Amino acid sequence: ILHISSMTITAWYMDSEEGDQRLSHKVAGDSDVSLDTLAKLGVLHWSGITGAEDPKLDQIKAERGYTYTDVITIAPTLLPDFENKIKSFFREHIHYDEEIRFCMEGTGYFDVRGFNDEWIRIQLEAGDMIILPEGIYHRFTCDDKDFIKAMRLFVGEPIWTPYNRDEIDERKNASRQKYVETFLQ
Repeated sequence: ILHISSMTITAWYMDSEEGDQRLSHKVAGDSDVSLDTLAKLGVLHWSGITGAEDPKLDQIKAERGYTYTDVITIAPTLLPDFENKIKSFFREHIHYDEEIRFCMEGTGYFDVRGFNDEWIRIQLEAGDMIILPEGIYHRFTCDDKDFIKAMRLFVGEPIWTPYNRDEIDERKNASRQKYVETFLQ
């Protein structure tokens, strides 16, 4: 049974404390990030999607040209090589396409870089969908429940390649430059 959150996606500025990446790492005080700020960074989001057959999801897929989907379950007992996979998902990177995820069950965090290169943590719950634009620095982790089942969506055949921040020259990377010119200037 899919539990749908009646709330919308929440986001906050992260602290710089070392430690378990699965904890909230919320900066003390007023650290909430508005949905408007996320939109200005190019992050799109929806909440209240009831499942794979929801007409709202079908409409988003049609409008954005998503033709391929699959489902991944990230949990210690269900994802082979879980610990190494989680470490690789949490390494800061970009993609040469949008990253689209619909949270079907469970919870997790997407972290994106803000306007001043600070980390913003976005919490996804069942029923939430997020689209990260091409070229945005980001990473993913489970929260302390260690479980998320998510639909991945793509235009055409899936491309899984992450381009890690410490391995690219962002001044020469077309996807990163497109993002900077569109959202950061």
